[in-house]
Amino acid sequence: MISWLFGTVFFAIGVVNTFWGNDPGFGVFILLLSLIYFLPVNTILRKRAGFSIPRIGILKVLLGIFIIWAAMGVGELFDKIELMVNDL
Repeated sequence: MISWLFGTVFFAIGVVNTFWGNDPGFGVFILLLSLIYFLPVNTILRKRAGFSIPRIGILKVLLGIFIIWAAMGVGELFDKIELMVNDL
């Protein structure tokens, strides 16, 4: 459940950065990273690549910290959310 919550939040951050930012590539990158938090993607990864990411692994924690750091600092998330709200 927690993994789905973080995946959804990080996916939303990726959408905001893709459509209301000056670097849509960064948003797509965050979108792709957020897929790691969804459990069906882990199953597909295990079948295709032969390995999986543990449900509560240090990789997921570090990836979450990286996404939040990148979105808040480099990605200027709050400015982009303001642009999004003004467009609606």
